[in-house]
Amino acid sequence: MIKQILSKVSRKQSKFSKNQESFGTQNTDLTSSSSKSSDFASGNSRKLSNSDISAPLNPRFNPNDTNYRNSGQVSVSYESLPSFRDVPSSEKQNLFIKKVVMCSVVYDFTDPTKNLREKETKRQTLLELADFVASSNVKFTESVMHEFVKMVSANLFRELTPQPRDCNVLVSYDVEEEEPSMDPSWPHLQIVYELLLRFIASPEADAKIAKKFIDHYFVLKLLDLFDSEDPREREYLKTILHRVYGKFMVHRPFIRKSINNIFYRFVLETEKHNGIAELLEILGSIVNGFALPLKEEHKLFLSRALIPLHKPKCLAMYHQQLSYCITQFVEKDCKLADMVIRGLLKYWPVTNSSKELMFLGELEEVLEATQQPQFHRCMVPLFKQIARCLNSLHFQVAERALFFWNNDHIESLIRQNRKVILPIIFPALERNGRYHWNQAVHSLTLNVRKIFFDLDPELFNECLLNFQEEEAKEEKIQSRRESTWKHLEEIAADKASSNEAVLVN
Repeated sequence: MIKQILSKVSRKQSKFSKNQESFGTQNTDLTSSSSKSSDFASGNSRKLSNSDISAPLNPRFNPNDTNYRNSGQVSVSYESLPSFRDVPSSEKQNLFIKKVVMCSVVYDFTDPTKNLREKETKRQTLLELADFVASSNVKFTESVMHEFVKMVSANLFRELTPQPRDCNVLVSYDVEEEEPSMDPSWPHLQIVYELLLRFIASPEADAKIAKKFIDHYFVLKLLDLFDSEDPREREYLKTILHRVYGKFMVHRPFIRKSINNIFYRFVLETEKHNGIAELLEILGSIVNGFALPLKEEHKLFLSRALIPLHKPKCLAMYHQQLSYCITQFVEKDCKLADMVIRGLLKYWPVTNSSKELMFLGELEEVLEATQQPQFHRCMVPLFKQIARCLNSLHFQVAERALFFWNNDHIESLIRQNRKVILPIIFPALERNGRYHWNQAVHSLTLNVRKIFFDLDPELFNECLLNFQEEEAKEEKIQSRRESTWKHLEEIAADKASSNEAVLVN
């Protein structure tokens, strides 16, 4: 019995070595074959090199074999699968399923020396699948969709391990200068993302059938991946989620609600997320397509999710996209301008000058879309804040606030409401004209004063008189305060030697 077992083991080993030699020969032929370029459908993706894969050796996936991500070795058997062009049309669907199931095997990319041949074989097969899907020859039946979505899920849905990064560092975070973290498995991930994108965009993929597999769970897992530190992955996710939103109308409310939840958690708990800018970019396109009149749900989204996004310290990472979403709402419905402006004033930064500059820029864009009735409701608190900005010791903040008078629409609103606005900002203008250290701010202030003087000299002189009276009162109060302190110091000096309390009338 022992001899029989040993003879079987030796036969298996010799057979395995022959298969290994055959695999090496096939792989050499594969790498030496002529190559062609494959330009992926996504405009944001780079071009990949797609070798001629006219009959690669492909692993046959066995569900009973070991198939765990980053869990050691992956046990698979290999067989030669023909190319799509080498089989009749009736066999192509079955061949497609076989190749898709084979690509469900996930390899460990943390060790670049492991499974090199298997990884390359899988990459070539994924490229072949991408070309086949792009050629519109595949018919996405329910069974094909089931296996395809399983393969995509196995490859994409994984646990992200972002680098620890303090949000205080993100205040000065520069997206262009900071080195992003690149996923080592990207050579496979990119092709899988491209396959998913082509699947969703394919007219052969019926949305009524596909929604069974592209379901709420699938959408949630996609949204989880937006926290990836690899910007290439977030770019693909942005395009894919937008296509999903466009194709599966039944998922639209769920997608919006799920994005809301990500924003709530970001603002109220973590203040750490890598994909806020991409999610806002998708929402900007969604808001642009909202029908009028706006639903109450959309207005609540603006007030509860978008406006509070101005609070985190790392606003610079996504402010451009956030500002676009906000202005889209105001352009859709100008009645929202009052709510938006008051929201900006609520979260206005006190000690962060760079963030204050962003607020002033966004405020100008909102005011350009604001009409007279809405402006009239919020102009008093608005120009109290602008007056504080005018007196800012940070010259860029003061300069940016003075640039409002270069905007024709905003200047028109100010002119029509000058009797309310000028008394609010006149003290700030007068102090700037007298004391501000920056010459550019000083010159711009004098120009704004001249605008008001030419527009309404009587109102200007009245404000000047009131300012002088207030200044005289302040000087009188200051003089009284100084004399009181002087009196206290004299009494304290007289009774310094005793413990007697000093009573001040």
